[in-house]
Amino acid sequence: MSFPSTIHAIAFDRQGGPEVLEKKTLPFPKQQPNEIVIKINYGGVNTVDTYMRKGLYPVTSFPYVLGTEGSGTVVALPTDPKVLDDPHYKARGYKIGQRVAVGDRGAHAEYISNDWVHVIPVPDEVSLDVASAVLCQGLTVITLMTEAYDVQKGDTIFIHTVAGGLGLLFAAYAKSRGATVIGTTSSPEKAEIAKSYGADHVILYTKENTVQRTLELTNGEGVHAIFDGVGKDTFLSNFEMLRRKGTLVCVGNASGPPDPVSPLKLSAKNLKLVRPSMPNYIVKPEETDHYAKELWDVVRSGLFKVRIERVVPFSAEGVREAHAELTTPGGKLAGKILIKIADE
Repeated sequence: MSFPSTIHAIAFDRQGGPEVLEKKTLPFPKQQPNEIVIKINYGGVNTVDTYMRKGLYPVTSFPYVLGTEGSGTVVALPTDPKVLDDPHYKARGYKIGQRVAVGDRGAHAEYISNDWVHVIPVPDEVSLDVASAVLCQGLTVITLMTEAYDVQKGDTIFIHTVAGGLGLLFAAYAKSRGATVIGTTSSPEKAEIAKSYGADHVILYTKENTVQRTLELTNGEGVHAIFDGVGKDTFLSNFEMLRRKGTLVCVGNASGPPDPVSPLKLSAKNLKLVRPSMPNYIVKPEETDHYAKELWDVVRSGLFKVRIERVVPFSAEGVREAHAELTTPGGKLAGKILIKIADE
C-alpha cells in the first residue's frame, strides 16, 4: 500500500493558550519495526492535551502533535520477527483494515505509527467514535479504581467534577462495585446527568460548602477515597473529607498543580496519597490485554454509557474551541468531545 508523503495534524510550535494550536502539514510518520501504522478517523480530546499545550507537562521538541487518544484502521503491520512471533501479538489477530484504538501521543493526525502493545483491537459491537471517546478515560477509571484504590462494596467514594466525561465513568464504575458515590458539579442539570450514571449525592460546589456537606452525608466520618482531577483548587480540602485510613487519588490538575505538602499531612489520619498515571498500568502486553478486555466488556454491557457531547471538525478553529470548552470552569460540558479526522 502506498502512503502520502505528508499528513495533516493538530500541533503547536510553542506552548500557550488555545491560539497556539494549528493544523500543520508534517511528514508521514516513520514506522519503526515494532509499530503499527493507523489511519485515524476520530481523536478524543482530553484534559491532558490542555496540559501539554499550556506547558504544565514538558514537551521535548516542536512542532508537537497533540492527542493521546484515537481510533481508526490498520494500514501497515510490524516488520520485527520477534514481534510477529510474540504470543500476545498473535492473539490480537492484527490485519490490514482492522479497526483499532490507540492511546498514545500524537493521535490528532491523519496517520500515526505506534508501538503494537498499545494498539487495541476494537470489537465489532463498538463503533469507532465510541472507541475513541472511551479508551483513555475508560482505562483510567478501571485501572485507578482497581490499583490506585481498589473500590469495594460498602465504600463511600468521592468524585470531583462528577459530571465530566471522566467523572461520569468513575461514578458508574464505583456504583457497579457496590460503593456509595458522592460527587460535585456546577449546575442542577449536570447533577441530574451524574445521578443517571450512578451518583447517589451530588453537591453543587457553586452553592454549597463541599466539605461540610460531605461530612454531613457521612455522619462526620468522611469518605474512603477521593478521586480528584481538579488539583490546586480542591487539593487541601480533600484531607478534611477523608476518613481515617482514607486514600486521596490525584487524577489531574485542571486548576493547576497542587502546592507541595509535607508527608506529615498524612499522619493525622494515616492517609494515603497516590498520583498514578494510567499508561504505567498497561506497560506490558498482558496488562493491556487484561484491562482492554474489561473495558470492552463494560462498554458492551451498557455500564459505560459513553456520552459524546460534541464532535468538532479537524481544524485549528475546531480544536481551539474544544480546548476552550474543556477548560471553562463551571461550563456546560457533560461528556466527551471528539475530533472527526476522516470519514469511516
